[in-house]
Amino acid sequence: MMEKDTDLAIEVRGLSHHYGARCIYSDLNFTVPHGRVVALLGKNGVGKTTLIKILMGYLRPTGGICRVLGQQSHRLRAETRARIGLLFEGHLAYEFMTIEQIEAFYAPFYPKWRKDLYYDLVERMGLPKNHKIGNMSCGQRSQVVLGLIFAQDPDLMILDDYSMGLDAGYRHLFLDFLDRFLQEGNKTVFVTSHVVQDMEKLVDDVIFLERGGQVLQMPLADFSARFRCFSFQTPGDKAPQKDYIIRNVDLLGEAPKLFSFEPRQTVQDHLDAACPGVKLTQEMPMSLEDAFIGLTGKY
Repeated sequence: MMEKDTDLAIEVRGLSHHYGARCIYSDLNFTVPHGRVVALLGKNGVGKTTLIKILMGYLRPTGGICRVLGQQSHRLRAETRARIGLLFEGHLAYEFMTIEQIEAFYAPFYPKWRKDLYYDLVERMGLPKNHKIGNMSCGQRSQVVLGLIFAQDPDLMILDDYSMGLDAGYRHLFLDFLDRFLQEGNKTVFVTSHVVQDMEKLVDDVIFLERGGQVLQMPLADFSARFRCFSFQTPGDKAPQKDYIIRNVDLLGEAPKLFSFEPRQTVQDHLDAACPGVKLTQEMPMSLEDAFIGLTGKY
């Protein structure tokens, strides 16, 4: 299929993928426009890492369309790959190289290489340039790989759980660097993370991925404004069930809670019809992590 001229950094249409008889996605659809920071959120096992493998062409999907920077993901040209900064599965690096050697090794592959960005981040570890990667801690190796990604000056960053191995200080340092990088403009970031609260200040859009490929995509500001948590009282053992109004129910903790995108009165009217006797008590404040768990569930 010919390359498509598009204003989308990532385009996924009708994507399906299977591992044997196990269905990972069926009719998965979402887009990532240029210049946006988009977070892919979902519980373990929903296929986030598999999706990144498909985006980079490491896996060919069973069906559907997947384009990255206008090209079919399984046919990405070398010059297109050079425009993508990929962080993937455990911050892999050549452990026999030194800090200086690995920078010199990567530089020729990337036309826009920015050595200054690499050393600006890596030198903060206080290690000599001849220090071997293999003698570093997991967090230090992560810093090296993140430095290499910034130095590529990519148009699109794909970051699969950037927080792996980083303590709180280094996570915030990375986010500061990412914020400064984004201020240069025309940069797109597609990120997964298990530390969702870190991303609140940087993310434009969120994609919630569920098992089977069902997705909910919206601007983060809309999600934060619309998604609500209500505590409730119920007579006896009666409890509301998940449906198109009630997105989730949590019966654990100090008080039972339900979650919805609808305002209080709409939810109460729905309960009066579907589950008489259940009464909302108060709306509960939520962090982004609380809301993520409220939508996807604790288990």
